[in-house]
Amino acid sequence: MSLRLGETASRPGRWPGYAAAVWGIAFAAPSFAWAWGVGLTGASTALAPPLVELARERDPGFIALLWATGALKALGGLLGVALVCRRARGRGTNRLLQLAGWGATVLLVWHGAEFVVHGLLVEAHFIDIDPDLSAVTRWYTYLWGPWFVVGGVAFGFAARTHLSGVADRRDAVIAGRLGGFGALALSAAALATRLG
Repeated sequence: MSLRLGETASRPGRWPGYAAAVWGIAFAAPSFAWAWGVGLTGASTALAPPLVELARERDPGFIALLWATGALKALGGLLGVALVCRRARGRGTNRLLQLAGWGATVLLVWHGAEFVVHGLLVEAHFIDIDPDLSAVTRWYTYLWGPWFVVGGVAFGFAARTHLSGVADRRDAVIAGRLGGFGALALSAAALATRLG
């Protein structure tokens, strides 16, 4: 049995990209189901009660938002595969993949950690919230927050796997740092303005 050069080294390294892809598609599925109107299973654990009501009433603006978020999550799944696909790429594509990969990593880990920390502070009675949101907060603390972190970690490993196969690493590393720091700045701004 003969193996081509690099074949054994590349196969084990693909799992992070596939994990990120599965994560993205699994994360997109509820958004598409709610947008399609096939039910609201799980919506009360992922959405605040007023948003669940908008979905129940089939508010056109909210339905469009559900379609858009589902599409972004599915694109994230495609990004996971693209990060570990072993084809020769140009410098621009490698930079774009690193920018997006590390941007996704930071956004997901940041928001997941934010959900967990906020929820733990609520449970420790350091932060008061509307009692209607307590059930949603528990779901975000123990399920959705960790789910975001797991997705972020998968994207981080996938971006690292991609970088190991890039010939011109310097440009790709710079692009990855820009993606990560850009996502961090965006997340911090959203937190400071209470939009995130």
